[in-house]
Amino acid sequence: MAELTHWHWWILAIVLLVLEVFAPGAIFLWLGISAIVVGSLLFVVPGIEWEYQLLIFSVLSVVSILVWKKFQSKNPPRSDHPQLNRRGSQYVGRLFTLDEPVVNETGKIRVDDTIWKIRGQDCPAKTQVRVTGVDGTILLFEVV
Repeated sequence: MAELTHWHWWILAIVLLVLEVFAPGAIFLWLGISAIVVGSLLFVVPGIEWEYQLLIFSVLSVVSILVWKKFQSKNPPRSDHPQLNRRGSQYVGRLFTLDEPVVNETGKIRVDDTIWKIRGQDCPAKTQVRVTGVDGTILLFEVV
């Protein structure tokens, strides 16, 4: 353990960066970058004790991951399809005609190829409604 060189850190960095390809979350990326930094520091200043090398690696790893998580929480990734995994939200604002009456403020509606539960005021079949929101898997509506 006393003979850690810059090559050891750079090889560790390569292994960690390859692991990043197979694991989501960008954790191994920051560990790999920390290993590169420690290896580079050891290349410039040889003779740093292994305990200090591990301490530098640990501190850099934790700090870089925390900084990344904070940055990511303040700058969430943007999507060109923000409603992709929220299917019900895609229908907000659309108009539909009821095939069945709404009784006790609940009913069903056919949307494209799917039957959705709906909630709103009681109304007869053939009433035109507009989807105003989503509550889990239930579409909320108002009569037009």
